[in-house]
Formats: sequence, C-alpha cells, structure tokens
Amino acid sequence: MTRQRLTRAGKRQWAGLGLLAMPTALLGLDVTVLYLVAPSMAADLSPSATQLLWIMDAYGFLVAGFLVTMGTLGDRIGRRRLLRAGMIAFAAASVFAAFAPTAELLILARALLGVAGATLMPSTLSLISNMFPDARQRAVAIGVWATMFALGMAAGPIVGGALVDSLWWGAPFLAAVPVALVVLAGARALLPEYAAPTTGRLDLISVGLSLAAILPVIYAVKRIASDGPGVPVLVCAVAGVLAGVVFVRRQRRLPDPLLDVALFGNRAFTVALSVLLIGLAGVGGSMYLVTQYLQLVEGLTPFDAGLWMGPPALAMFVAAIGAPLLARRSRPGSVMGAALGVSLTGYALLATAGLDDGIPVVVGFAFVYLGLGALAALGTDMVVGAVPATRSGSAASMSETVQELGIAVGVALLGSLTTAVYRTRVTVPEGLTAETSGSLTDNLNATMMIAEGLPPGTVEAAQRAFTGGLNIASLVAGVAVAAATVLCLGMLRHVPALGEARDHDAEV
Repeated sequence: MTRQRLTRAGKRQWAGLGLLAMPTALLGLDVTVLYLVAPSMAADLSPSATQLLWIMDAYGFLVAGFLVTMGTLGDRIGRRRLLRAGMIAFAAASVFAAFAPTAELLILARALLGVAGATLMPSTLSLISNMFPDARQRAVAIGVWATMFALGMAAGPIVGGALVDSLWWGAPFLAAVPVALVVLAGARALLPEYAAPTTGRLDLISVGLSLAAILPVIYAVKRIASDGPGVPVLVCAVAGVLAGVVFVRRQRRLPDPLLDVALFGNRAFTVALSVLLIGLAGVGGSMYLVTQYLQLVEGLTPFDAGLWMGPPALAMFVAAIGAPLLARRSRPGSVMGAALGVSLTGYALLATAGLDDGIPVVVGFAFVYLGLGALAALGTDMVVGAVPATRSGSAASMSETVQELGIAVGVALLGSLTTAVYRTRVTVPEGLTAETSGSLTDNLNATMMIAEGLPPGTVEAAQRAFTGGLNIASLVAGVAVAAATVLCLGMLRHVPALGEARDHDAEV
C-alpha cells in the first residue's frame, strides 16, 4: 500500500469545521427539543391527538424524504450555496414555528424545517470531504461532526426545559437564528465552494419517486411503534417499496441520475451502509427505551433525564475522536468491529437491568453510545470516502438517509417489542373500570398518568413489566449488533488503514 499524498487541512479548514459543527448540533437539538416543548405547546395551541402526532413527526418525515434530493442538488449547484440557502430557510421556518398561532401552522412550520434541515445535513458532510482530502484528518473531522449531532440531541431536553421555564414554548426554536447569523457571516471566509463540473438538470420525476419511496416507509415504521402493525401501515410500506423499485430502474437509465445506484457496487460503501443501518437501529431503539426508563421507572424529569444523557454523549465523543486515530494503524473494519463488540457490554447491562438500576442503565447506554461513536465516524467516512469528490454529496445523503431510517426502525421494532412484552406481563387488579384497565394494559406512560387511582403495588408491577420489555428488546438489539460486528470483521477487512491508498484516490 502507498500513503496518500494529499494536501493536509490547516487552521482555516479546522475553523471551518467549527462553523459546520453549529448547524449540525442545531439539527440534533431540533430532534429532541419537542420532548419538553410539547406539554406547554399543547396547553397553548390545544392540538388534537392527530395534530400533536404530526407536530412531532413532520420534521423527521421531511428530512428523511428530501435528503437524497438535497445531497444531489448540492453536488450540482454548490455545497456552500446550498448550506447558506438552507440556513436562511431553517432560521425563517424556526421563527415561523416559534410564533405559530395554531396547531395547523405549527405542523406546516415543522414540515418546512424538515425540508430546510435536509439541505444542511448532506451539505455539511460533503463540505467536510472537500475540506479534508487527507483520509486521516477527514475521519477525525467526521467524528467531530457526528458527535456534535449527538450532543445536540442530548442537549435538546436541557435547552428546551431551560427556555420553556424562563420564556415560552416557542423560545427553543429561536436558537436557530443566532446560529444562522454566525454561519452566514463566516461561510465565505471559512468554507470552500464546490460543485461537480459536469452535471445535467435535476430530474423532477426522480425527486417525486424518491419521496414516494422514502416517506411511506418512514411513516410505516413510525406508526408500527405507536399503533402496531395493521393493514394501512402495511399498504404504506408496500407502496414505498414499489416506488423504490421504480426509482432504482429509472436511475439506471438516466445519464445524470438523482442517485447513482452504481455506488452500491462498491463493497465498502454497501457494507458500511448496512452496518450503519443496524447500529443506528440499536442505538435509536435503546435511546428511546432508556429515556422512557429514566422518566417512567426512575421518576426523573425530562430535564434530569437529559442531564443523565451527558456521560453517554461523552463516551461517544471519545470514541468518535479515538476511533479514527486507531484506524491510522489498524484497518477501519477491525476498529469498528471492536467498538461494536465493546458496545455489546452495554446491551448486556440493559438486558439484565431491573428496577432501581438507573446507574447500570446509564452505564450500559454509555457503552452503546461508545460503539455509535466509532461507527458514526468510521462508517460515515467509509461511505463518503468510497466515492470521488464529485459524488460525495450523493454519498453523504445516502449515509444520512440510512441513519434516519435506522433510528426510525429501531424505535418502531424495539419499541413495539417492549410494548408487546409489557402487555403480556402487566397484571390488572380486580375492580378497575374498563377505561382504567385499558390504560393500564396499553403502555407504562398511560399507566403513570392514572397512577394515583391505582391500587398499591400496581404501578411497581407495571414498571417491572416495562423493564422486562426493555430487557428483551436489548437482547434482540444485542444479537443484531453482534451480527453487524461479524459483518465488519469479515466484509470490511479489505479496507486499508486510514492514509493508505484507495481505488479512487486519483479522483479525490
């Protein structure tokens, strides 16, 4: 193997990374900030149950739906230009959301935030690939980028709680305004512009097909988590898959496709995406269940539960920075496999947790997040680094889409499994009304809302049933992550250590 002889990033590029970290953290914060905003917002706007669901979900749906389109658009019109336009749109939509007078307008604002957010995620990641052509530095930069998103998610409940308590429910959305001003002010000086030299027009039919493929699948997996499987949900999933088949066939015929499906012929690209999907499914489902455990079993407020997410976020940061450094001497697949193997300790702790085990649960999730740090840094770098610079926007969008899908699948599958176990294990005391019995057997959150009217010992039994569901879901997730570990060690061993030549180096 020969070492890459590429220009190493200097102070300007690292300062540019600091600038890119700001919208990345903002996107992570926007994912979780509604956890604390929702109650006071609901009291002010009085949304129906369906409207509240769409207020929570519209952002994620539209982000996932437009990632592929926006990643390719950035390749064609310029990644810095897309970032600047997206930052302006995100700030404007955030102000709209903060002062939305009705639930309907807040749903619209959240949808617009999703479209704007879809421009920021692939543009920040693809700009990193331009700014850090040296593979060693790029992997560290991507580790910082991934960690900032996770830190934003961890900070969401904390920031949201502080701003809602001191101001009003719309205040957390306004955090986007100063971030946008800083990014717009510094973009020209710190960020390079890049657009692919030869590209055709954006194929609007492909855009429509990509939305028709992604949105129904994301909707289906989210509804499985809340309502369980049913005919309408399965129809959505099948419709999405069929649209996906048509989309792929069209991309193969177009001279300038929206998504170059030939990328999947690269083994490192395809395996890294598969491992990211499995890993994010485990992390997404575990995070959902751990936050539920801390609040509903341990009795913490959302603000306090957010604080307890600090140690896992620190573990992820250490892994996201440390893994690329280790991958300079060892093959990235081996480092990823080892980190995922260590994360199995976390799944084991979650699988054996009981009541009053808050510290073991947080420690377990810290191990899970440690595995995510290495996976997010090296897996994402492997996806972006597997293609030449002209297609890094498209590769970045695929990485982000897979991660969004992985989180949604994890919440849906592990959440549904936990609910199923809960319903089989919870016991209903005699003498309860049908309505009370229905709440008790539905889920633990509904049980806690009627806790004062339940006989002694009922709430503890329900908490024990939920914890049993957490145990089984964590065991299933651990098995899946073990399979991903084997996949890393077996299928990615051909990927050289960072800094050694790859097949497309001449094109970078």
